[in-house]
Amino acid sequence: MALKKQISVKGLAGVENVADLKKNYNRHLHFTLVKDRNVSTKRDYYFALAHTVRDHLVGRWIRTQQSYYEKDPKRVYYLSLEFYMGRTLQNTMVNLALENACDEAMYQLGLDMEELQEMEEDAGLGNGGLGRLAACFLDSMASLGLAAYGYGIRYEFGIFNQKISSGWQVEEADDWLRYGNPWEKARPEYMRPVHFYGRTEHHPDGVKWVDTQVVLALPYDTPVPGYRNNIVNTMRLWSAKAPCEFNLKDFNVGGYIQAVLDRNLAENISRVLYPNDNFFEGKELRLKQEYFVVAATLQDIIRRFKASKFGSRDIVRTDFSTLPDKVAIQLNDTHPALAIPELMRVLVDEEKLPWDKAWDICIKTCAYTNHTVLPEALERWPIDLFQTLLPRHLEIIYEINRRHVERVSSLYPGDMDRLRRMSLIEEGGQKRVNMAHLCIVGSHAVNGVARIHSDILKATVFKDFYEMDPHKFQNKTNGITPRRWLVMCNPGLAEVIAERIGEDFIRDLDQLKKLRDFVNDEAFIRDVAKVKQENKMKFAVHLEEHYKVKINPNSMFDIQVKRIHEYKRQLLNCLHIITFYNRIKKEPNKQWTPRTIMIGGKAAPGYHTAKMIIRLITAIGEVVNNDPVVGDRLKVIFLENYRVTLAEKAIPAADLSEQISTAGTEASGTGNMKFMLNGALTIGTMDGANVEMAEEAGEDNFFIFGMRVEDVDTMDAKGYNASEYYNHMPELKQAIDQIAGGFFSPKQPDLFKDIVNMLINPLPVSTDSFVGSVPTYSTIALWASQVRIPTQGPFLIPPLISLPLRFLSVLICPI
Repeated sequence: MALKKQISVKGLAGVENVADLKKNYNRHLHFTLVKDRNVSTKRDYYFALAHTVRDHLVGRWIRTQQSYYEKDPKRVYYLSLEFYMGRTLQNTMVNLALENACDEAMYQLGLDMEELQEMEEDAGLGNGGLGRLAACFLDSMASLGLAAYGYGIRYEFGIFNQKISSGWQVEEADDWLRYGNPWEKARPEYMRPVHFYGRTEHHPDGVKWVDTQVVLALPYDTPVPGYRNNIVNTMRLWSAKAPCEFNLKDFNVGGYIQAVLDRNLAENISRVLYPNDNFFEGKELRLKQEYFVVAATLQDIIRRFKASKFGSRDIVRTDFSTLPDKVAIQLNDTHPALAIPELMRVLVDEEKLPWDKAWDICIKTCAYTNHTVLPEALERWPIDLFQTLLPRHLEIIYEINRRHVERVSSLYPGDMDRLRRMSLIEEGGQKRVNMAHLCIVGSHAVNGVARIHSDILKATVFKDFYEMDPHKFQNKTNGITPRRWLVMCNPGLAEVIAERIGEDFIRDLDQLKKLRDFVNDEAFIRDVAKVKQENKMKFAVHLEEHYKVKINPNSMFDIQVKRIHEYKRQLLNCLHIITFYNRIKKEPNKQWTPRTIMIGGKAAPGYHTAKMIIRLITAIGEVVNNDPVVGDRLKVIFLENYRVTLAEKAIPAADLSEQISTAGTEASGTGNMKFMLNGALTIGTMDGANVEMAEEAGEDNFFIFGMRVEDVDTMDAKGYNASEYYNHMPELKQAIDQIAGGFFSPKQPDLFKDIVNMLINPLPVSTDSFVGSVPTYSTIALWASQVRIPTQGPFLIPPLISLPLRFLSVLICPI
């Protein structure tokens, strides 16, 4: 305990501070939770601590918002359908430098801080990278002192909890609000009406949207503290509520009960997060969610724009030409794309601005981040659904498109094919609105999330738009917050670094360049390796406790954690595991470096192939882990219910980070950065942010393998025959034959026939509802490259590399 108290990055535990925390803790237990120590549960203790820590936020939160009204800066509004926040308690303590003081206070009260932290539910309001990026952005903007707001939906049920039952994924509801949420504050005074359905009336003085159904948007605010700068920004999430008069006018006295019960229909809008990642599902409820968050948010933005004094609701600013000087709306993917027609509707129909002026304001205010090049992920909403749900917005989109098409025609006269490709409205069987095109046309900036991704957008998916408006296209490579992903989840490593170069790196990762002075420092290398081993020991205990598998903490921890998807190629990893297993079986007396391979991630509930991949991983684990010949030289574990909290345990313990997507398919990835920041070496393809990471680190310090984007394109063009690889590579043939022959599923020999068919007879994939857009050949064609990673040999210290994160690869690691 004494050692722990000295950790500087956790803040100082002054005597007065600790006494104050204990006093406030007991006050909350007594007055807020109405409990005494005789009847309090562990959850009560967590809530009392959460309220105590939140008290330290409140003054800063109010003062921050006051200062924004006094200074009237340009405000950033980050619109996202997902915010994958994880837990809040420890992150808040880190950012407020309260961690040591709280630790000591709980210790003196006879409580265990780690046990209390485990009581907190994850705020799992996201699927994967897109939602986690949004969460990291909020932390970053607060730490930079930007006047920024996150706007999204307060889903009653977040991303499902994944249980593995008999090797299969089973989904359970994530009832994260069951016990309440101590971090949020409801703001009913800022409730806003959102309209659906109805019809439009065109009058000489403008257009009216009438006969609508109204749903109320109730905001809940969550504080977002910056890192030790006294700034606390706001994440505002909307919850759907039925208005008091909902449906009552449609019923006589006898229908009152049914009318009240039908209120649920309106409130379903914020009930559940759609559990899909990189896949578009054209459901009416999803479109309702997208418009709900946009309509409520824009009312809030305009209310705030019009008022300037804190607490004042008086309109003091009416000139909308200054809106782009005071408001920046960032669209996190196409999900909030309706912000563009909604802003036009407000400016033209309600504020009575002429179209051209309104459109100029709209473009200057909005910017768009694209997150994927996968065709099945791009949103295309049927016109019929738009016509029913949002009739006025469809009219506005048609007008935007008419003017856009006129411009294209004038720039490229006679090019009808280009006109068709660039239209916001896709003709054909079912007319659809292309939301990505709407975002590009209605924004002043379009960015990809890694350099290679942005280049692919310009060269392929948005080529026509890039040729017409090259100035709009930018790159913003994704990032991660070092507060959560180093200081909070790996305090030992943060302290080792701080001892050498000070604490400024926590705000500015470029400072890590100073560690180049220590690359040959034996004491530093030893300290880093010691921290890694401690993290591995701790995670090994966690795994044994939760998975009943005893693993060798001295083995190499080889980890691949991300959503289960064909393009992320967990299948390639499976082929490598089987090959490694077969090699050990063939030469059991050889000196093999022990390896524990962990794969984790959720499959979308309707994604058959992804669920089969999970079943294959668990089946391989059942065979490998129970084979006495292999012993502890190879273990395979599927990490159940992968989420932010589990990532915070796994990533600091990893030796090898698997980033093996098909080149040209992963937009960026941020897991790759988290692993590198925590000292794991990366094996990966030249895809997403891997490319820039390899440049920084030096390619000789990355385990790069496989085809580049241009190689994939070449193979696409010339055609591909999986049998050639299958017939000419004995080890590959053996691995696939084992899967096909029931070696890993003796009771059901045909269990994995769909997976084998997909590998041997790739494209089109028809085993599930997902479009097989990713060339499956890449799994087999690159198998050979993956298995050539050295799997034996002495413990090596990788050579010198030139990168800000240089020290993180200076590990004694069995590669």
